[in-house]
Amino acid sequence: MTGTGPSTPYIDTTRPHPARVYDWFLGGKDNYPVDEALGRRIAATDDGALRGARANRAFMRRATRILAEDGITQFLDIGTGIPTEPNLHQIAQSVTPDARVVYADNDPIVLAHAGALLRGTPEGVTEYIQADAREPGSILERAAAVLDFDRPVALSLIALLHFVADEDGPHEMVGTLMSALAPGSCLVLSMMTGDFEPENVARGIAAYAAGGVTLVARSRDEVGAFFKGLELLEPGVVPVAEWRPEQAPDGDRPISLYGAVARKPAS
Repeated sequence: MTGTGPSTPYIDTTRPHPARVYDWFLGGKDNYPVDEALGRRIAATDDGALRGARANRAFMRRATRILAEDGITQFLDIGTGIPTEPNLHQIAQSVTPDARVVYADNDPIVLAHAGALLRGTPEGVTEYIQADAREPGSILERAAAVLDFDRPVALSLIALLHFVADEDGPHEMVGTLMSALAPGSCLVLSMMTGDFEPENVARGIAAYAAGGVTLVARSRDEVGAFFKGLELLEPGVVPVAEWRPEQAPDGDRPISLYGAVARKPAS
C-alpha cells in the first residue's frame, strides 16, 4: 500500500521544521543547514535536548511494544516525523506481524521518505497520510480505510502537542481523536515540560521562536489533563526515561519530557 499525497512535495528549506530538527538530534541525515543551525543553537543552550530526543524515541519503542504484547493490533501515529529505525510499525509488527499501522504528518520531507515507512511485514499493513494534526476529522476519515475503529487502536502523539499552542485547540484535537476510537484503545503521549530545568527549557523555546516555530512547555498537571476520562497505566505521567525503563536512566538529570499511556474505558 502506498502513501497519499503529491508525488513531488515542495520542501521549504529556508525555515527550520521540527521534524527535521528532531532528525538532526537523533543523528539523522534528512535535514538541511537551517535545521542543523537551529539544532546547534538549542544544543548550545540546553545540553539536555539531545538526551531528550533519544529518551523520547526509546519511550515510543517501549510503549508500542508493550501495547502490542497486550493485544493491540492497530496503531495510529500522528506527527510521525522522518523515518528513524526502528520505526513504530517495525516494533508493532515484530510482536504482531499482522498489525495495521497508519502514519500521519504534514512535513513534505516525511512524504518524500514515506516509502521507508511503508516497508512492513507481508501480513501487516502500513499506510502514510499527508495531513495536519490540527485537522483530526480528516485524519480519522482517511485512516478508517485501513483501521477498524470498532476495535482498539493505539493513538501515538509523540512529542507533537508541545508544538500546538493552547489557542489552536490541542485538547479538542485529542478529544476528537479518542472519541472516535473503541473502548480499550490507548493514548500514548509525550510532551515537553519546564518543571525540572525551566531556564534551559525557556532558552530552547526562545531558540525555536527565533526560527519561527511555536513551542509550549506544560506542567505535569497540564500534561495529565490530556488524559481526562482515560485510565492511566502505571507509572502514570512521568519523565519519559522513567516510564517502564528497561535499564536505569543515564545520569541524574531528569528528561524535560513527560510521557504516559492511558486506556479508554468501556462506556
